[in-house]
Amino acid sequence: MGGRWVVVAGHAATRRASVVNFMYHSFFLWLAFLLVVLPLLGVLYQRWGARRDARRYPPRGGLYRVAGETLHLHAMGRGAPTVVLEAGISASSLSWMLVQPAIAQFARVVSYDRAGLGWSEAGAAPCTPSRLAATLHELLQASGHAGPYILVGHSFGALIVRTFAARFPHETAGLVLVDPFRPEEWWPATDGQRAMVRHGVRLARRGQRLATLGVVRGSLGLLAGGRHLVPRLMNRLSAGRGAGIAERLTGEIRKLPREVWPVIASHWSHPKAFQAMAQHLEDLPSSVEEMAAVPPLHGVPTQLLLAGRGRGMHPSPAAYAARLGPQVTLTVAQGSGHWIQLDEPELVVAAVRALISRPLTPL
Repeated sequence: MGGRWVVVAGHAATRRASVVNFMYHSFFLWLAFLLVVLPLLGVLYQRWGARRDARRYPPRGGLYRVAGETLHLHAMGRGAPTVVLEAGISASSLSWMLVQPAIAQFARVVSYDRAGLGWSEAGAAPCTPSRLAATLHELLQASGHAGPYILVGHSFGALIVRTFAARFPHETAGLVLVDPFRPEEWWPATDGQRAMVRHGVRLARRGQRLATLGVVRGSLGLLAGGRHLVPRLMNRLSAGRGAGIAERLTGEIRKLPREVWPVIASHWSHPKAFQAMAQHLEDLPSSVEEMAAVPPLHGVPTQLLLAGRGRGMHPSPAAYAARLGPQVTLTVAQGSGHWIQLDEPELVVAAVRALISRPLTPL
């Protein structure tokens, strides 16, 4: 009898050992799946999606190799001077969709994508106003668009067009500054501002990794299909405190025609878009420092459009316009937030028309 219990106990111990051994190996199999197989599937999904996007959403304009980068430029209309549209810090040429066709009715107008954004390929050069203005000038020459130019810059893009005007005064006929980024408020930067930039860089680099693994593409695909729970959860988990910013940007994108939404989703499914955002933010302190040496806009006819609502409103619009230069005409867009070209695109068009209708005499 005692021998039988010993045998039974031995079998039970063997079964327990087998169960433990099975669980042990299953754990490592699942761990290998999560750490190796799942990311590999994500990378393959991302590459397949990128090839599909290239067929579905070809560039609207031409691609030009300048300054070691392949950049996209889209031109419309006829006439002189040429109007150049410069987007904000992480925006593409599509942000001007409500403006460019209207300007094309009376002028030659071009929009383009900085490296990594829109249809342009990724770049590694510094994203400072001086370097970006020089690249823009080279791109305009390579694409056959000679000066003089009227340059329209939104937000961070205003720093680029101001630098362009300072570097190429004889080719600059006028500027339109659309709710420009104000570098004087960041020089010298406070501890809070430096922390904000570091946080933005971390989020952009995290987005770059998630896009490489196909997570961004999958989330945007679910969102386009009307399934909001998983994308919102991923946004909260990956962005943390930055989730609100992403949601506000999504709200701005919805102001564009619905047929453009899949194209924008395609662009932001690529790691290069997040890489470009990180590069711009990493170079923001250098950009602010550069602008301290850019002179006021003396002799440059300038239209200044400022947001009339939202938390980015300037406390003293008239004083700000006076500091920029003596030939600055101020318009406060009462119905617009930061993205005036989406809220009241007719104001941007009118500002360009006002510069064209006056006698234009580049410096």
